[in-house]
Amino acid sequence: FSIKNVSKDIIIGIIIAAISVPISMGYAEIAGLPAYYGLYGSIFPILAFSLITTSPQFIVAVDAAPAALVGASIIPLHIAEGTSEAVTVISLITFFTSLWLLLFYFFNLGKLLNFISAPAMAGFISGVGTTIITMQIPKLFGESASHGEFLELAFHLIESFKHIHYLSLLMGGTALIILLVSRKLIPRFPMSIVIMVIGALSTIFFHVDNYGVPLLADVQRGLPKLVLPNFKALHYNDALMLSLPVAIVILAESLLADSNFANKNKYKIDKSTEILGFSVANFASSLVGCCPINGSVSISLLSEQYGGKSKFVSYTAGITMIFIVCFATGFIKYLPVPVLTAIIISALLGMLEFDVAAKLYKMKKSEFLIFVGSFIAVLVLGTIYGVAIGLLLSFVEAILEASNPPTSYLGVVPGKNRFYRINKHRNACEINGVVIFRFIGNLFFANIETFVNGIEKGIKPDTKIVIVDAGGITSLDFTAAEQLEALVENLNSQGIKLYITEHQSSLNRDLRKFGLTSFIEEGIVRRTISLALMTEGIYYPYVEVNNDTDHESALQESLLVEFDWAFGDDAEEQLEKIAMDIIHSIEDYKSNIKPNIDEAVKAAKWKNLGEFDEDKLYEHLEIHLIEIAKALGQTPEQVEAKIAKRRLKLDSKMQRANTDFYNNYINKRREFEHVLKENNSEIYDNIMEYRKKQYDRVKDDNPDLANHIKAWLEN
Repeated sequence: FSIKNVSKDIIIGIIIAAISVPISMGYAEIAGLPAYYGLYGSIFPILAFSLITTSPQFIVAVDAAPAALVGASIIPLHIAEGTSEAVTVISLITFFTSLWLLLFYFFNLGKLLNFISAPAMAGFISGVGTTIITMQIPKLFGESASHGEFLELAFHLIESFKHIHYLSLLMGGTALIILLVSRKLIPRFPMSIVIMVIGALSTIFFHVDNYGVPLLADVQRGLPKLVLPNFKALHYNDALMLSLPVAIVILAESLLADSNFANKNKYKIDKSTEILGFSVANFASSLVGCCPINGSVSISLLSEQYGGKSKFVSYTAGITMIFIVCFATGFIKYLPVPVLTAIIISALLGMLEFDVAAKLYKMKKSEFLIFVGSFIAVLVLGTIYGVAIGLLLSFVEAILEASNPPTSYLGVVPGKNRFYRINKHRNACEINGVVIFRFIGNLFFANIETFVNGIEKGIKPDTKIVIVDAGGITSLDFTAAEQLEALVENLNSQGIKLYITEHQSSLNRDLRKFGLTSFIEEGIVRRTISLALMTEGIYYPYVEVNNDTDHESALQESLLVEFDWAFGDDAEEQLEKIAMDIIHSIEDYKSNIKPNIDEAVKAAKWKNLGEFDEDKLYEHLEIHLIEIAKALGQTPEQVEAKIAKRRLKLDSKMQRANTDFYNNYINKRREFEHVLKENNSEIYDNIMEYRKKQYDRVKDDNPDLANHIKAWLEN
């Protein structure tokens, strides 16, 4: 913040206000209002938004898209543009637009943007722009604007060719050509102001109105009166339906542009607060009878190009517009309608996004069809149906896209400890008897058949193992869960083992939620492809081996905390369940010779339990020392001695496998015992007592175990 920057922003604000005069007046006419209402909409709404927004640069204004939407929406109501009835109805639509935006703010519905695809929005905006341009063209000929749906507009346009006023066409056509050329050659130059001034001068010096060129009506000086909307002007159902697409477009266009400005200029905005700002700006606009207000990309860009850095640009622009409406409205009555129409059409041509359609046609035909569908829907059916059809087409495209996600089969390249797409890497080959299938997309009702068919297609007569690379799957639905269970049963009946690997723990959560915990308990779900292969005795360089101690050690080291990954937040609860199953299995043991605690754990534990997870299981078993001792017919000291010896071995393995992870795990172990001490001090004290006795017995004969127990006691 500096005086120099503020003074510069004040000058830029004056320029922005001057540029806004012809643009806002033109957009007001597009909306069906008298032109000077655009000036009214450039005062209080801009000031209100600038007081709320978290963006120092973004500017709201009377803008093309909302104005065009409102202008198109009042056509079926048979309301003549520029009349007091139009002002009454449009201000009510603006009021309800502000209510919708307020609702979006309270319910944090900025996420609605995620449901409107860019092609649908582009087609919708282009359809609205085309409709309004078709309405405005007759005004270039000296005629009044046409009304009705697109076919009516087209017929009226054809009819207007029979009544061309050639001086009006010359003035409007020349102005339009100059504006379009200057946009290409000198985009930063405010040519619209020059054209407007030249138009006014042509009336003052050459009296073009005497030759039949229509002029704008005179405007009374002074600030607009603040009036609440007339709620009887429209049935509330109509007002809600007409304002909803306007609010959605404002939310989509403004919030997206606002975010882009923030990202480009390296500052942050609060999107929720921005939505509140849009709502307040539109409420202010409704009080002065103006059309809905939008974030203006063009004006914000101009401000940025001129060097605008702060809200003082908006403050100055609003104050300058107050000066204009109070002291400088006399020039409005000299403005030729064809010249102002040229400014309007020039601006509207800028909102057409046929270049996007051309790119989509080359890049992705399905999204091109969404653009065309939304565009035609607006032309033929109107704005509301255009929004609905655009959204519907976006959902259909999303479902079709998700139902056919990318899939591939993976293989190995000699000398590389990775897996590669067979159809993309010429040196990649399959592992004998193994199908590795990659599926990128969440599993749900629309694509589970593609998933199953992809696996079945890859199976050959010698296939014994199917491994799914599920790195792109984060969730599944009920239908997918049922089909997945049926797939496992079908493959098992063929002697084929299925593994699901490489995925996030969120997929494990969904498997448990839909009753497929057995997938985890039976080892169908594994962390990595390599781990699944190891489980089946296939190690790098991925040929089958048998009874290899080193490979068995490698497998154990790969099982670090897989239990936590598989069960997530339910891991502790599941370990406690396993501990209780062990106790019950000992109690139910029929032989007179009871198993020792290690044998009981090995018989009852979850398949492929790693060292870290097994150590945590022994923590849970220690809590039940008395119950286990009773079931085994031993003393608690004897059971604790067995547990201590086993945990000493596990500790050694864990340290060798991953020292950093081990140190972090020890901290978590301390937290567990601290919680036990706080919640059940009696059990904690008993465990400590058993450990002290164990330490006294082994300190002379087994120093390693004694030091281990001593560390437990000290921690």
